[in-house]
Amino acid sequence: MADRVSASIVIGGSLTAFAFEELCDVVSSEGLAIEWDGEPFAAHHYVPGDPLSLFAHEVAGGQFDELEIWCVANALPFVRWCGSYSGQWGPERVVFSGTGAPRSFAVSEDDVAMIDRETIERLGSLEAALAYFEAADFVVPPLVVEGAVLEPDGATDTLSHAEGSAHVE
Repeated sequence: MADRVSASIVIGGSLTAFAFEELCDVVSSEGLAIEWDGEPFAAHHYVPGDPLSLFAHEVAGGQFDELEIWCVANALPFVRWCGSYSGQWGPERVVFSGTGAPRSFAVSEDDVAMIDRETIERLGSLEAALAYFEAADFVVPPLVVEGAVLEPDGATDTLSHAEGSAHVE
């Protein structure tokens, strides 16, 4: 059995309504919730103008493998945090800005970026160390679903695309 820890992920970027349906399926397969110990994510939890924040305990390896691969393939920026597993790994933040490869940063259990002496020596300057922290503190943009309609009461209604429509309640 794999080592398991608590982990969270924040996802942003732009996608079509069809891709949003796929995202919802992947999130569901990962068993993610809308808050720690909260109800499982469903499409109606999407809030236009906000990134999508998801949480889980007992995550194998502290990673959402299928979801992270899907986000990279669809160029959706994300930040994932996982707690440490004693004797195996420390807490980590993985940042994917939407391009390039995801980048891992050492953090505290409270998700504060940390830097060790070896990394400082490798970076070589205060400016490079500050740039490292800036990259670690990447702010995930809102998740934008093309075709999402924000109702006056703040609810999200029909998402339309060429292959049909999905209703988000």
